[in-house]
Amino acid sequence: MGRSVARKAGKRVAPSVGSRYVRAVLDKAIDGVGPLRSAAATADSKLVDAGGDVEHATTKLVRLHVSLAGAQGFVTNLGGIAALPISVPANVAGVTLVQCHLIAGIARLRGYDLDDPRVRNAILVCMLGEDAAKGLVKSSSLPATPMGLATAAVHDPTLDELVSREVTTDLLARTAGRRAVTLVGRRIPLLGGVVGGTSDAFVTWQLGQFAKREMIDRNLPR
Repeated sequence: MGRSVARKAGKRVAPSVGSRYVRAVLDKAIDGVGPLRSAAATADSKLVDAGGDVEHATTKLVRLHVSLAGAQGFVTNLGGIAALPISVPANVAGVTLVQCHLIAGIARLRGYDLDDPRVRNAILVCMLGEDAAKGLVKSSSLPATPMGLATAAVHDPTLDELVSREVTTDLLARTAGRRAVTLVGRRIPLLGGVVGGTSDAFVTWQLGQFAKREMIDRNLPR
């Protein structure tokens, strides 16, 4: 199933799923959950490791999350075809949390307030990826790119639901697409894990690069 077809199907299902889900994931990514520390704490520790060099810390942060995404993608895709109904949603939820945590961490390193609703909307739009985000701006479905949303003069509450709905639609499309991509791999032991882990790692790297381009450094010169 192509990504565009999956997104169209997702748009029909998204309202019934509820957009509050992506906000809950965002909250957990920013605040931390289980062994995953808050995005701010993780970003700050990388900044210390990098000797205060924001760009070096950002590179370290991306590398860490690419590894995390690859590991969870490998583990959650090891099961056979019978495990698809459980493992695929778990995989998508897991990698979404990791990717959201990464983008929030990049925003923190670049000097953005993670409690600002404008920044939170920008983080979620980054989760869509560059092509989808720019496509929504071009079609006027969104008023601005992540950078524009994060630095808007005022917060527009009507954007909260719109952004949540678009990200929910994208997550549903990813779930449908992941089922199709990993179906063949799951017929062969370990191959499903390799395919899933590699795919998740690569997409996480792409989202990290997009976030780095969008969330320009707003730190005061030292």
